[in-house]
Amino acid sequence: MQCPKCKSELVNGLLSDLLLTKHCRECEGDWIPGHNYQTWRSERPVTPPNRDVLIQNYHLPYTPSPYDAKAAPCPQCGMMMARGKIALKQPFYLEHCLSCGGVWCDRGEWEVLEQLDLHTNISQIFSNTWQAQVRASYKNELERQAVIDKVGVEMAQRVFDLADLLVKSPNGDFAAAYLMRRFERDRG
Repeated sequence: MQCPKCKSELVNGLLSDLLLTKHCRECEGDWIPGHNYQTWRSERPVTPPNRDVLIQNYHLPYTPSPYDAKAAPCPQCGMMMARGKIALKQPFYLEHCLSCGGVWCDRGEWEVLEQLDLHTNISQIFSNTWQAQVRASYKNELERQAVIDKVGVEMAQRVFDLADLLVKSPNGDFAAAYLMRRFERDRG
C-alpha cells in the first residue's frame, strides 16, 4: 500500500492506545483503516465532539505538514478522500474516505485530535452541521477579538459581561435597543 501523499510504501504502525495503522516513514502520516478505527473506537468511551474546545484551543501550537494542502486518493480503495477542516490558528485538514471509512492523518494531526478530544468522533468532523458550527464559533471568536482590539481588554470584558446578562434577561432586547438609541443620540 502506498502513501496517498508522498507515494512511499506504508508499513505497519501504531498510534496511541493500540490503534493499528499503516505508517509512512517518509512524510510521517498514518492511514487508519476504517475497520481498525471502528474496532478501536468501540472499545473506548466516546466523548461527544465539542466545537468550543476548538475555540478554546485556537492558539494551540501546531505546524501543519507541507503535505496537508494536498488532496489525496484513498490508499485502500482509490476514491478521493473528503477533507474536514480543523480550524485552529494554523488550520489543517483531516482526510476521510467516504467509501471504505479510512482516515488519513498527516504528521502530528492525530496528536492534535487527541488534545482536542476529537479522536473518538472523526466521522462527525466531516458532517455539514459540525463544519457550519465550527465556522460560526470561529466567526464569533474573531468578532470578540475585534472588540478587544478596538476598546481594550477591560472595556471588552465589561461589554461581554453585559451582553451575557442581557441575553439571559427576558427583556434584554429592550435594554440593548436602549443602549443603541442612546449611543446614536449622544454620539450622533
